[in-house]
Amino acid sequence: MSDFEWREYKSRPKRPPPARGIKMKKAGATWWGQRWLEALERFSGGYSNRLSRGRSYARAGRTHDLEVKAGEVTARVTGSRPTPYKVSLRLAKLDDATWNKAIAAMAAQAHFSAELLAGEMPKAIDEAFHTAGASLFPEREADLDTHCTCPDWANPCKHVAATHYVLGEALDKDPFLLFELRGRTRAEVLAALRAARGGEAPGARGKAPGRAGSEVPTVQLGKLPAGAYEAWRDAPPPLHLGLERPEVPGALLRQLGAPPGWTESTSPAELLGPLIRAASERALRLALVGSEDVMPPAPPPRRRGRPPRRG
Repeated sequence: MSDFEWREYKSRPKRPPPARGIKMKKAGATWWGQRWLEALERFSGGYSNRLSRGRSYARAGRTHDLEVKAGEVTARVTGSRPTPYKVSLRLAKLDDATWNKAIAAMAAQAHFSAELLAGEMPKAIDEAFHTAGASLFPEREADLDTHCTCPDWANPCKHVAATHYVLGEALDKDPFLLFELRGRTRAEVLAALRAARGGEAPGARGKAPGRAGSEVPTVQLGKLPAGAYEAWRDAPPPLHLGLERPEVPGALLRQLGAPPGWTESTSPAELLGPLIRAASERALRLALVGSEDVMPPAPPPRRRGRPPRRG
């Protein structure tokens, strides 16, 4: 591009953001979203001005038609030209052998499954991928391939930066998009984790029940009078109960997500989570009444409004 064409490109008035544009509110609200943005800032070198313009584009809703698929993110960004610019971010997909090693490392720690089912990314997730000789996040500039149809030679240009910031906010809401970028869907990762924790090797296919050559366990019942059907044959064993707080509060609520027709700005987990935690703490205190491990009572609720007058 000649200097004249570059000056003309820079002087063109920007078109208004499209109605379907994605307006970024706050990217990097989670540790994994922040880690994604740090990669962009680390690779940007001397193009910090493109990052600030990209943030402005992202907040204005100039990024639209964002699509995440295995190994690639595509989007369009409305700028000064009548036709939106096409942006693509490519992250290398991990092969099956690497995924199997990472899944095995994740399955070795129960809290990984608990946090992933709760819609959160474990902070030690990259340790599992490092055991497989890989990383979930881009670590080098060569790990992330970017392209834009605009004439700017900088990498990243403001359109790539805008897409990166919008994607960072999307990752905050759904960390499983990181797995998608590395070649595995949410369902595939969770299914592999369940299989690995059940004793099945990651990537292996177990035998179907009743298949020829497999043994089907059976139980032989002896003769028993009808009157003795509900009676204990031996003294019942002593019953011991253990009450523990969950590793991740509200995991099921986070996994279910928002129901159809939900119109609140906050998610059900954020809105109902504190109430559910308070109810579970109350139930735990009631269950431990009379034991040696009684929890301290919860502080009384604070009254609102003016204090009563003293006569």
